Amino acid sequence: MAQVTPGPLKIVVLGDSLSAGYKLPRDAAFTSQLEKALRDKGYDVTVPNTAVSGETTSGGLSRLDWILADKPGLMIVELGANDGLRGIDPARTRENLDKILTKLKDRNVPVLLAGMMAPRNLGSDYGRVFDAIYPELAKKHGVPLYPFFLEGVAMDPRLNQEDGMHPTTEGVAVIVKNILPTVMAVVDKIKAGAR
Repeated sequence: MAQVTPGPLKIVVLGDSLSAGYKLPRDAAFTSQLEKALRDKGYDVTVPNTAVSGETTSGGLSRLDWILADKPGLMIVELGANDGLRGIDPARTRENLDKILTKLKDRNVPVLLAGMMAPRNLGSDYGRVFDAIYPELAKKHGVPLYPFFLEGVAMDPRLNQEDGMHPTTEGVAVIVKNILPTVMAVVDKIKAGAR
């Protein structure tokens, strides 16, 4: 079981621009909005902004030891969108995420895996293989899965910036509202295990 220290539970997001808050004020980023939403529900948590715009699964894997030094009580893995945008071989994306999840399991760090879907312009074969990575790895590693990080936001011009890919402040609020019950369930389970 994870080493639980007194004080707030530190939720660290291993993520890309979608969670870093690309072109948004700091308090509008996913990490800030998630921390506020959880605190409003009575959870004693901190959610530092550790995401990096442009991050791929390879980059996340290479940064993992550095992030683990921060001793997270929960890690949300939100990576893969940039792999898809760059058309990276899904086998490599899978391998990197598999290594990340293995290392987190070895360190007893609870994980929530946030799924991603491939851009549809890469063809149905690429999309089918890419989209299957997340449910398959969640099952393999026994970690909770939030199936699609951009649920309710992707492809909605009212909730995305002009580039059509990065959520607006309102878009991030929808992401947080949708993922919040899953995060709360994971935090509750961590707290129950710490008793």
